[in-house]
Amino acid sequence: MSGGAFKGVREGLLAANYRYLQKYVHQTTGVVLDESKQYLLESRLLPVVQANGVESLDDLCNVLRAGRSRDLVQQIVEAMTTHETLFFRDPDQYEALRRTVIPELMAQRAAARRLSFWSAAASFGQEAYSLAMILLDMELQDWRIDILGTDISEQTLERAREGHYMPVEIGRGLSKVYLQRYFTLRGLDWELAPAVRRMVRFERRDLRERFIGLGPFDVIFCRNVLIYFDQETKRQILDELWRALNPNGYLLLGGTESLLNLPVRFQRRSIGPAILYQAI
Repeated sequence: MSGGAFKGVREGLLAANYRYLQKYVHQTTGVVLDESKQYLLESRLLPVVQANGVESLDDLCNVLRAGRSRDLVQQIVEAMTTHETLFFRDPDQYEALRRTVIPELMAQRAAARRLSFWSAAASFGQEAYSLAMILLDMELQDWRIDILGTDISEQTLERAREGHYMPVEIGRGLSKVYLQRYFTLRGLDWELAPAVRRMVRFERRDLRERFIGLGPFDVIFCRNVLIYFDQETKRQILDELWRALNPNGYLLLGGTESLLNLPVRFQRRSIGPAILYQAI
């Protein structure tokens, strides 16, 4: 394809088409794009333009208006959702889980001997697998441990299930101890141990939908997700998360997120430097 094929992208979208894509992306992913995000939208959708043989984003809009293709819709979802994560992100939270939250939950669940966790927006699985490694180290062999990872992107979930990571991904947040204990070098990539992969199951879920059939969970990770939604969508998701938690269960948010100005049923709890939210 010639360099001139992307002239429309380089020059920018027609204003009407940017408004159309803002609405389209919001409807399909929940992501809110203000006027400052046009460059982000263009850069992420350029591969979709290339893959579908059209000459510009304006032409892509015409294709979308002509009728929704399931494959094209999924391509846009994959392009516009963020898959940035790393092992043991926000390490203070994992330390709070290991030292305080999980022992407390074990005392409360001593009769049932079951703990249940959910990693919402699991991306490539690093969050859920980090938790699994902690739990393996705690030697809970006679406990039933359920860890669910969900994401709107099936493509990222396939990678999560494989448990293969590039060196640059391994180098972000993973200690040498965990690398030596739970990973094996396979060619250029690192493969996660089957014992860890077996602890986690992955499903495709859209957080804007009802959480029918999910839970109840003792701990839910929903980190660095709510920042992409408008206030009403945030409120709806938080209501669903509260319903999916066991009484006194915990919600973990990203380091820059809070429940300020949101009418929700959680109380803020500080454990060392970590901030968690407990269902009330």
